[in-house]
Amino acid sequence: MTDEQKTTTELLAVSADDTSLLQIMVDRVTEENDGKLIDYTLLTDEGGGVINRYGLFNTITQDLPIPHPTTYVIDREGVIRWKMTEVNYRIRPENADIIAALEEIDG
Repeated sequence: MTDEQKTTTELLAVSADDTSLLQIMVDRVTEENDGKLIDYTLLTDEGGGVINRYGLFNTITQDLPIPHPTTYVIDREGVIRWKMTEVNYRIRPENADIIAALEEIDG
């Protein structure tokens, strides 16, 4: 990511977990990274209202709906320019894919 992209790009993570579960995750990640804090904003969508509007809940799990991991690149006008949704929670986009999408916006 270029220095300009670092100043013009905002990274947000949205979870259906409540704040106490998010804090547990933050603490675990911080410990695993030798005390380095997460440098992006974590948002909770407790109850899943926003996640549900995007149609991202895994409908196969009936007792506890879990959202599919999804990454969006959204431009300043709010247009989704790139996205990746994966049903396998272990598969995530590569950094290079996200950076390429950002570069397309910067044109």
